[in-house]
Amino acid sequence: MRILGVDYGDRRIGLAVSDSSGMLARPWKVLQHKGSIRISAQLIASAVDFLSKEEDGLGGIVIGLPVRLDGTPNEQTTRVRELSRCLSRLVNSPILFQDERLTSREAESRLAVKERDWRRRKVKLDAAAAAVILQDYLDQKAGMSRCH
Repeated sequence: MRILGVDYGDRRIGLAVSDSSGMLARPWKVLQHKGSIRISAQLIASAVDFLSKEEDGLGGIVIGLPVRLDGTPNEQTTRVRELSRCLSRLVNSPILFQDERLTSREAESRLAVKERDWRRRKVKLDAAAAAVILQDYLDQKAGMSRCH
């Protein structure tokens, strides 16, 4: 079963999806939003519904949990936890958190290898960050944790 990775931001939500074996994550798409956390949860729930209806199905959701470098919560931590609570009322899939420290920086450096124009990279960054978050989760689940 596949797993959905989520990188939640104030304006954009990056989504990534694993392969059916749950070994590899790939960027999927970016959702633009200006609404409330409730509206953001509804957008993600629509993506969950879409993936659940496909042949490979969906086994769970991994949301990147933003914290400071020292591991303490920040302002965005509270919003992501609220998003998770709203989303859990809309979907039946299990929702897990994954530490997202430095994932955007890693995604940016990976994208920079293939795309020199930062404007083009920016469009793909949130989905790429979601893929890094999801891959970290998959690696930890498989016992192959990546070092930061």
